[in-house]
Amino acid sequence: MTFLAIDVGNTRLKWALYDQPQPSGQLLAQGAEFLENIDRLSEGAWASLPTPHRMLGCVVAGDAIKRRVQEQMEIWDFAPNWVVPSAQEAGLTNGYDHPSRLGADRWVAMVGARQRMLAKGQARPLVVVMVGTAVTVEAIDAGGRFLGGLILPGHGIMLRALESGTAGLHVPTGDVRPFPTNTSDALTSGGTYAIAGACERMVQHLREHTGQEPLCIMTGGAGWKMAPSMSVQFELVDNLIFDGLLALAAQRFH
Repeated sequence: MTFLAIDVGNTRLKWALYDQPQPSGQLLAQGAEFLENIDRLSEGAWASLPTPHRMLGCVVAGDAIKRRVQEQMEIWDFAPNWVVPSAQEAGLTNGYDHPSRLGADRWVAMVGARQRMLAKGQARPLVVVMVGTAVTVEAIDAGGRFLGGLILPGHGIMLRALESGTAGLHVPTGDVRPFPTNTSDALTSGGTYAIAGACERMVQHLREHTGQEPLCIMTGGAGWKMAPSMSVQFELVDNLIFDGLLALAAQRFH
């Protein structure tokens, strides 16, 4: 039973085809498109794929984008399924004030991170960081309760905000340095350490709240940029959203 997983972010659509909707599923094909190019999928990357039997996706880009993605899937004969966060699923309890208002990508990434941790025989508090257009930093206790999370702008948004709000700050990207001595390095270092600081603070909050040392898992397109600047121990995972979609699919489609 082939399974198509789709992650529609703010900038790109990422997809992966597996031989079954299980965490143990083998990857058959994968790809990514910028959102402006998704109307080419049915005639391009998806044209030669075997027809998926099931599909599950998460989308944060809004209904108009979701409709465009669904139009591309009309080459296949199945009903699209999209994740809407619920009060409880896949061993996670949603502590958000209004559970369905939590971003689907955040919920799916947390499911993936917890499944990944439990597969290693651990049950610890967990901090899940996604570094993309926006940055999210989530806290989960050892029992699987999502306690809450932070949202802050990603590198690009921070730089654009400073450029638009400050006279003369149109500078090339710099390097991350402990003591920046030029404006490019100062901007790049400021954004990087702001994100690193949010991660460190959430690890501290969770450590104090639970009395246990949290595990930190990071994902997202810009995660590798953050890696050298993090002072807390963490695991960098490429496709945490796909891990979560596989775990959710295993429950929904068994």
